[in-house]
Amino acid sequence: MAQNQMSIYDHIGELRKRIIIVALFFFAAMVIGLFVSPILITYLQNIPEAESFPMNVFKLTDSLKLYMNAAFLIGLIIVFPVLLYQLWAFIAPGLREKEKKVTLGYIPIATILFLGGLAFAYFILFPNVIQFLSNLSDRLNLTEQYGVNDYFSFLFQLTIPFGFLFQLPVAVMFLTRLGLVSPAWFRKIRKHAYFVLLVLAGFITPPEIISHLMVTVPLFLLYEISIIVSRFSYRKVLKAEQEEMEEWAKNDKDQK
Repeated sequence: MAQNQMSIYDHIGELRKRIIIVALFFFAAMVIGLFVSPILITYLQNIPEAESFPMNVFKLTDSLKLYMNAAFLIGLIIVFPVLLYQLWAFIAPGLREKEKKVTLGYIPIATILFLGGLAFAYFILFPNVIQFLSNLSDRLNLTEQYGVNDYFSFLFQLTIPFGFLFQLPVAVMFLTRLGLVSPAWFRKIRKHAYFVLLVLAGFITPPEIISHLMVTVPLFLLYEISIIVSRFSYRKVLKAEQEEMEEWAKNDKDQK
C-alpha cells in the first residue's frame, strides 16, 4: 500500500515538474512574443480584411490587451512542441522502447498540424466570416466602427481552436498505438462523431451555410483521415504483438 502511494506521489511530482518546465518555456516565449508582436500586429493590420474596417481604441488598456494577445499567440506557437515533448516525457516511462521511438516522432507531425490549423482558420475561414458579418451590417444599414481589441480578439479566438482541432489525427494515432482505441470503434461511433462535429462547427461559425460547410467538411475529413491513420497504426500494433509472441515462444522453446 505504501509502495502504491509512493508511486502515485512520484507521478504527481513528475507531472508537477513537467508543468513547471512548460510554464517556464511559455514565459520565455511570451517575452520573445512581446518583441515580435509589433511585427505580427502590423502584418495583420495590413491584410485586406483589416484595412476595410475603421479600427478604434475605446479603452486605455486596449493597446496593452492587443499586445498581450499577440504575444500569447506567438508564445503558444513557440511552446507547443515543448508542451508535446513534456507530455510525451511524462507518459514515456510506461511505454515500451519501440513505442517510445514511434510516439516521439508524432511531435513534429502534431506541430505541423497545429500550424496548419491556424493557417486554415486564418486564410480560409476568417475572411469568409468577416465578409458574412460585414454583409450583415450592410443589410441592417449599420456603420461599422470596431474597437481594435475586439477585432483582434475575435481573430485569435477563431484561429487558435483550429490549431488544436487539427490534432485529431495525431491523437487518434497515439491512442491506437497504446491499444486504447481501434479503427472499428471509430467506424462504430462515426454517426455520433459527425453529429458532435456538426454542432461544434455551428458554435464556431456564423449562421450562414457557406461558412458552416467550410468548417464542417474539413472536420469530417479530419475524422475520416483519423480512421485511416488508426487503421495504419492498428496494423503496426498487431504486427508488433505477433512478433513479441513469436519471440516469447522461441525463448520458451529454447529454455525447454
